[in-house]
This record gives sequence, C-alpha cells and structure tokens, in this order.
Amino acid sequence: MTRQIVLDTETTGLNPRIGNRIIEIGCVELINRKLTGNNFHFYLNPERDSEEGALAVHGLTTAFLSDKPKFQEIAESFLNYVRDAEVVIHNAPFDVGFLNAELERLGCPNFETYVSKVTDTLVQAKQLHPGKRNSLDALCDRYEISNSHRKLHGALLDAELLSDVFLAMSRGQNSLGIEHQAVAVTNDVNELVVDLVLPSILVIPASATELAQHEDLLRDVGKASSGLCIWSLG
Repeated sequence: MTRQIVLDTETTGLNPRIGNRIIEIGCVELINRKLTGNNFHFYLNPERDSEEGALAVHGLTTAFLSDKPKFQEIAESFLNYVRDAEVVIHNAPFDVGFLNAELERLGCPNFETYVSKVTDTLVQAKQLHPGKRNSLDALCDRYEISNSHRKLHGALLDAELLSDVFLAMSRGQNSLGIEHQAVAVTNDVNELVVDLVLPSILVIPASATELAQHEDLLRDVGKASSGLCIWSLG
C-alpha cells in the first residue's frame, strides 16, 4: 500500500524566523493514487495578526481565528496523521520551514523525521516544464484542472487542487495504445533533456502458411502488372 499526503498551509506572513505562524493546515490522503476522503483540516489561532500582504491572499482575519485551536493543541493528531507517509507539497521548503518552526517551539524533532519522504511538486514541475510558469494556478491551467472556485488561497482547497495536479504530472503519457514515460535528466553540460523510456515491442512473426499466401499474392500482382511488382524487387 502506498500512502501519500498532499499538504498545504496558510500563514501570517512569509518568514517564520521573524515570528510568522501557521494559521491553516489542509491535507488530503491518497492510497495507491486514489483519494480516500480522509482529510485533515484545521484553522489555527496564531496569537498574532497577519501581515497585510498575507491577509490579502488568504482573507483569514484575526477575529475569525481568535477562537480556533493553537498549533500545540492539534500537533499530536497532525503528526499521527502524516506519520510514515510520503508528503507532497508545492514549494516544500516554505511549508516545511513553517512546520519546523512550530515543532521547534514545542521541543519536537523536525517535520521530516516523522514522514517517509517529502516530494516537492514545484521541483517536479520545473523539470517537466522548464522556463514556464509553474505556480499552482498555472499548473491547473496546463492540466485543465478547474480552479474557478479559488477566489482566495485556502489550505484544504489548495491541497485538493494540488492532488489533482500531482496525479496528472506523475501518471505518464499514453499515445496510440503504446505507453511510455518521459524522464527528465541532465546531461554532462547540465542541459535538461528528455529520455523516453519505451517498453519492449512484441513482435509476432508470420506463419509458414501466411508467408506462402503472401508470395501467391505477390505473384498474382506481378502477372497483373506485366511482371512489374515492386514488392518483389530486392
């Protein structure tokens, strides 16, 4: 069983080292690449105001958050929820930095010690789409995932959108019934190239009867064309 958690946070600002805090955590669960509906979502009281720029992004006011639980009150249930899972985050250093700052206040180890792996979809997107915009909104447009209901940023909504983007980016590509996967690699001069990993092609040789029928057909074509059957030349 493969368990993955797609995670997003909203915060009071951009830098946890100057006292900014997490105000919302949203997670969705994937088991074997299928959404389970077992989500984790909390608004949190950061015990401070949001910076003006951050408030314009998420719209979560101090008054709205004032009666919400503090991070330490949900930390144990959150860590139990993500424990040993692969955690998928867009621009992971940002969210992990805030989570580590919250855990540090509680005297807990870093976030990465609780999970099996952290996957950054921003890094994946830059490898797959070099030189293009790779924000969550841009990726939704590229993979035709509707985000018209996203008026403000919200951790759970963004986690749900990111789960769709992650599945779309990591499912490979099908064409004419031949499945292949594009693998982004760098060569010796650090240029991004794409290596197509193709499956083995099944070759079924013609039987002796089929070969004989083919020769008879070519002979008939040759007679009908006064001996000018080009398929017999060689």
